[in-house]
Amino acid sequence: MSEHAPSREWKFVAPEIVFGPGCLARAGRFAANLGMERALLVTDPGVAAAGWAGKVMDSLVQAGVAVEIFDQVTPNPRDHEVMRGAAFYLERGCDGIVAVGGGSPMDCAKGIGLVAESGLHVLEFEGVDRVEAPSPPLLCVPTTAGSSADVSQFAIILDTTRAVKIAIVSKAVVPDVALVDPAATATMDPGLTVNTGLDALTHAMEAYVSSAHQPLADHLALEAVRLVAANLEQVRDRPGDLMARERMMLGSMYAGLAFSNAILGAVHAMAHALGGLLDLPHGLCNAILLDHVAAANFSSAPRRYMALGRAMGAAIPGDAPADEARELVVSALRGFKTRLGAVVSLSELGVTREHLPQLARAAATDPCLATNPRSLGILDIAAIYEQAL
Repeated sequence: MSEHAPSREWKFVAPEIVFGPGCLARAGRFAANLGMERALLVTDPGVAAAGWAGKVMDSLVQAGVAVEIFDQVTPNPRDHEVMRGAAFYLERGCDGIVAVGGGSPMDCAKGIGLVAESGLHVLEFEGVDRVEAPSPPLLCVPTTAGSSADVSQFAIILDTTRAVKIAIVSKAVVPDVALVDPAATATMDPGLTVNTGLDALTHAMEAYVSSAHQPLADHLALEAVRLVAANLEQVRDRPGDLMARERMMLGSMYAGLAFSNAILGAVHAMAHALGGLLDLPHGLCNAILLDHVAAANFSSAPRRYMALGRAMGAAIPGDAPADEARELVVSALRGFKTRLGAVVSLSELGVTREHLPQLARAAATDPCLATNPRSLGILDIAAIYEQAL
C-alpha cells in the first residue's frame, strides 16, 4: 500500500481528560459525577504497594463512594482474571469501575466492564466493533507513561487456551474519564520507564504510518515522537524530574490518542503474538521489533518515516535517496534504543526459530496488521522475527 491522503471524512474519539500533577486526588469527585455509589477499584499488587491505589481509594471514600478492591491482575492480563473480576463486581453490587495502574489493570478493567454488563465471556468480544451493550462507568488513572489504555478504544487480553493476545477494539471501552497524573509515574524503576516509554514511541510511529492515518492523529503522533525522543533518557536517569515526567506523560497521552484513532501496525501485531505465546513484556517486545519493522515498511511510506526520523532528531535531507533515507531512519531508532540499553534480542528472551511459524501465524490474524502501511504475509512476518532473533 502506498502513501495516500486521508479520506475527507474521519472521526476522533477520546475520553474526558484531566491532566496535571496531583489530579488523581479528584478521582472521588469524578466517580461520583459518573453516578458511582460502589466502585470496583482494579489495580495490581505493585501499584498498590507504591501507594497510588490507596490514594485513589481515599479520594473515593471522601466523596462518599464505597470501594471494593480487585488486585488479582498480572502483566498481560488473562481471560480468567477478567472473568473472576466480573464475578466479583457483580457479587459486590458495584455500579462502576476505577482502574489504577499501567496497561494491565486498565485493560482488565475494560474487560470486566464488558463481561459484567453483557454476561458474555470476554473472548467473545475479540475483534473490531463486536460490543453491543454499553459498559459501566469507567474512570482510569494511569501510573505508567506508555500503555495509554486510559485514552484508547483498545483492550488487550491474553487468551490462555490459545496462548495468544486478543484485541478488543470498540468505542465502548473508551474510558469515560482519564485522570492523567504525571506524578504517579515517579515510582517506576528505570527498566519499566524505558519499556513503557518505547511502547509510547511505537504507538506514535505506527499511528503516523498507518493506512488509516488522519490529520488530528498525525499531529499528535509527531509531537509524541518529539516528546519521547527528548525526555525518555532524562526520566530514566533522573526519575524524580517531575517536569520531564510530565513531558513523557504528555507524549504517552498524545500517542495513545493517535493510535486509538489511526490504529497500529505490524509491530503491535507481532508483539501481541510474542506476549501471548511466551508471556513477555509488551513494551520490550515493541522495542525489539520497532526498527526491524520500520526497515521492512519504509518503501510503502517513505515520506512519513522520514518525518518520524526528523522528529527523533535525525538530519534527513528531503532529496535523500530512498536507501539512504531508510538507513538514516533505522539508525536513529537503533541509536535511541542503544542509548536506552534496550538492545536485547528475541533469542535472549527465549524465542527460537522453531517458534517463528506459530508466531507469524498469530501475528497475521491480529487486527493491528490491517492498517500496516505494507501488506505482509506469514513468510514476511517470519522473516522480520528472524532478523530480530
